[in-house]
Amino acid sequence: MRFVRLIKKICGFLLALSCLGLGSVAVHADRGDPTNSVRQYIVVGGDHYHPPYEFLDDSGAPAGYNVELTRAIAEVMGVDVRFVFGEWADMRRKLESGEVDILQGMSYSEERAKTFDFAPPHAIVHQSFFARKGAPAARLDELKGKEVIVQRLDIMHDYLLEHNVGAELITVDTHADALRLLASGKGDYALVANLPSLYLSRQLGLTNILPVAKPFANRYGYAVKKGDTNTLATFSEGLAILKNTGRHQEIYDKWLGPLEDVGSFPWKKVGQIGAGFSGALLLVLGGIVMWNRMLRREVESRSADLRRHQQQLIQADKMTSLGVLVSGVAHEINNPSSLLLLNLPVLRDAYEDSREILENHYRAHGDFTIGGLAYSRMRDEIPYMMDEMLEGARRIKRIVGDLKDFARQGTADLSEAVDLNTVVDTAIRLVDNSIRKATFHFEVSLGIGLPLVRGNSQRIEQVVINLILNACQALRSPTEGIFMRTYYDADESGEQRVILEVRDQGRGIDADAINQLTDPFFTTRRESGGTGLGLSVSAGIVSEHRGRLVFDSKPGEGTTVRMILPVQGDHPLASEASKPVKDDL
Repeated sequence: MRFVRLIKKICGFLLALSCLGLGSVAVHADRGDPTNSVRQYIVVGGDHYHPPYEFLDDSGAPAGYNVELTRAIAEVMGVDVRFVFGEWADMRRKLESGEVDILQGMSYSEERAKTFDFAPPHAIVHQSFFARKGAPAARLDELKGKEVIVQRLDIMHDYLLEHNVGAELITVDTHADALRLLASGKGDYALVANLPSLYLSRQLGLTNILPVAKPFANRYGYAVKKGDTNTLATFSEGLAILKNTGRHQEIYDKWLGPLEDVGSFPWKKVGQIGAGFSGALLLVLGGIVMWNRMLRREVESRSADLRRHQQQLIQADKMTSLGVLVSGVAHEINNPSSLLLLNLPVLRDAYEDSREILENHYRAHGDFTIGGLAYSRMRDEIPYMMDEMLEGARRIKRIVGDLKDFARQGTADLSEAVDLNTVVDTAIRLVDNSIRKATFHFEVSLGIGLPLVRGNSQRIEQVVINLILNACQALRSPTEGIFMRTYYDADESGEQRVILEVRDQGRGIDADAINQLTDPFFTTRRESGGTGLGLSVSAGIVSEHRGRLVFDSKPGEGTTVRMILPVQGDHPLASEASKPVKDDL
């Protein structure tokens, strides 16, 4: 029997070498099926009920963020994968026994790293305490004597056991089981992953529970049994390729976008209707007061328009020439920076793999030179140097992306009927995390029944996102607010238009800088990484839509930006009345 096993191992080794020569992953012994001695695919394990990361859909097929990411890695690396889904505890045991080659979603901990090897993380998972409505917020040091529901062998189960917090643990097979048990009145808290639990509580109709604290954020990614370097290298390299090409971000945004708040009573809509009536009365009174000044202001306005149009003609000519230049420069920079992004992680991993050999040589023979400097100094400096170079390469890639956007000639399809309120809603969801970090006060008021505009919703959404992020970066503290509104207006010539106004209470802008805001490479945030291209790109997009950006700012008092888009054609109304959206964070 030993001779037969030896022959099988030799055959497997030779077959693995041949596969490596063809650029494929090494062949693994099929430890789960004794009747099949070798297999040429990777068995990927996953939790059968952990949406939106991984789950079995209505037809019983694997689905979710992790599944789509794994299939994309298999595609770029040219390997075959087979999914095996089940209860999480069972999947973890199968990884330990070798029946599964890799788990596509495991949270990292130092204790787990003793048993498993981890690829670079592809997501951050927040853990939350869920409780029934009315229960106090939970803290880890206050769990003694409390009944806490956790998923069996989940990262929080491991943590509570390792730190012996004194809680009485109730273990279940899935997050859904934990939430159902808590909603039924059992246990004091459920310690579960935040995003899957939000999905499941809505899906299951559990309205009497909610998250009350977020004590942890865990790195989340692929894990293999200790020592399985071939499988780990395959998935790490594939993940790096997806990140560098932007495909990973597309998959992430598709599955892990923020949940929308639904079901609340539209108090802001009621308030907006009342404000509308009050505003109408104020407009009448204001019109009477302003009538006496109208003739003088008309002359001033026409003079200002003439000066503005002259500046726009000069700017347009300058942008055309500069666009041709930066398009070529961006292309030439992009190729070498892509090589840096691809090769630096490999070099960093190669150095980490060689550290043990270098350390052994250092202990046996004393200090020696590496790169012209003493090893005792360079062994800790090299990883920092690698990380700094990688971050620099990523910054180059971001700048090149901005340059490409700036140089892009308006080839986008502008025939779409766009609801500005819908675009603003989407943009706010996409940058919700940045807003929450920047301010405690974020208010949005959307005009009711705005006319549709003709254009490209994705390009307009890019402008809205840029304006929101600029407002966030202008704030000096979270106590300062950001206020957005959309409304319909007609100018003095009768042109009908819809307007987005973004007002912040930040540091403001000097009067001398206002006219330079849309100039390429002009930025007031150079020290914090600003490239000066965001507003240039945004101004170009708005110009494509026959609109304009208007800035108003005072140092120390904040900035107001208005995006003005003309209503074209028969200006149909939006399909449904718009409503005020999320409010005061």
